Amino acid sequence: MSDKPPSIQDRLIAAGFGAGWAVVPKLPRRLTAAAFRAAADRVWRRGGTSVRRLEANLARVTGLPPGSAELRELTRAGLRSYFRYFHEVFLLPSMSKQEIVGRSRVTGEEHIFQTLATGRGIVLALPHMGNWDQAGAWLVAMGHPFTTVAERLRPESLFRRYVAFREGLGMTVLPLTGGDGHNFGKLAQVVRGGGVVCLPAERDLTARGVEVEFFGAATRVPAGPPLLAVQTGAALLPVILWYEGGDWAFRIHEEIPVPEEGTRQEKVSAVAQSLISVFEKGIAEHPEDWHMLQRLWLDDLEPRPGAAGARGEAER
Repeated sequence: MSDKPPSIQDRLIAAGFGAGWAVVPKLPRRLTAAAFRAAADRVWRRGGTSVRRLEANLARVTGLPPGSAELRELTRAGLRSYFRYFHEVFLLPSMSKQEIVGRSRVTGEEHIFQTLATGRGIVLALPHMGNWDQAGAWLVAMGHPFTTVAERLRPESLFRRYVAFREGLGMTVLPLTGGDGHNFGKLAQVVRGGGVVCLPAERDLTARGVEVEFFGAATRVPAGPPLLAVQTGAALLPVILWYEGGDWAFRIHEEIPVPEEGTRQEKVSAVAQSLISVFEKGIAEHPEDWHMLQRLWLDDLEPRPGAAGARGEAER
């Protein structure tokens, strides 16, 4: 955890989130939904760094020409989806379990329930799509609380608010950084005990991830999900999430198999590539609901051959 004091911007963001959780649930949903959609459109029209990065990422996954009208409209839809996620984050604590379950359109839930019924643990691996917090609330409502890991946000007050929000939905939250350094051991203990772990799995934040091919180019993904499957024997299940009208949709895929032969590193690499291949298909089917506003591919993170200067710092 950084000792650097929060900036004015950090404090304003934290205050805005606090106001969102306090105020948004008290207002008519149609009004607040329209306000968030309008805010998304304003951000899209300004075309700042994050918007340009989302557009570039969507160009990679769709093959649409950079700068094309179709790509611009897809980016706009992506921003609306992203802002819808935050709108729903403020609403989720006030939603009943009946509403959360009733508005969920789930395919493949038997892969979770049948596996857990045997006493075997599960690792659910998700890309940053749709509303992953709502999917977690659905799983808790179905009787299966779980453990996850959260990126350390700035300022610390915002991180604490987010942890409290997720814990209020029934999750156990471990910090990615700034904890006791034993996250993997805790996650392994959960799945070895027949429990559930949910982890975001297509963006590496540690610089120690596993290299895979993703939409035809190299990137790194977190080692945690495939390593848990290899080391503990837990079932690794990919989950794809998207919006379906006013409801939430997600598909739980079949277990990613662990190869019987090879070193541990080779097995982890093979599992990671199989996992990301499932993500590819899901993102290609629902690109507007993939919320990736950061640099992801290695050739975006590193200077190309002959470029001046040292390796650039990854955009976080």
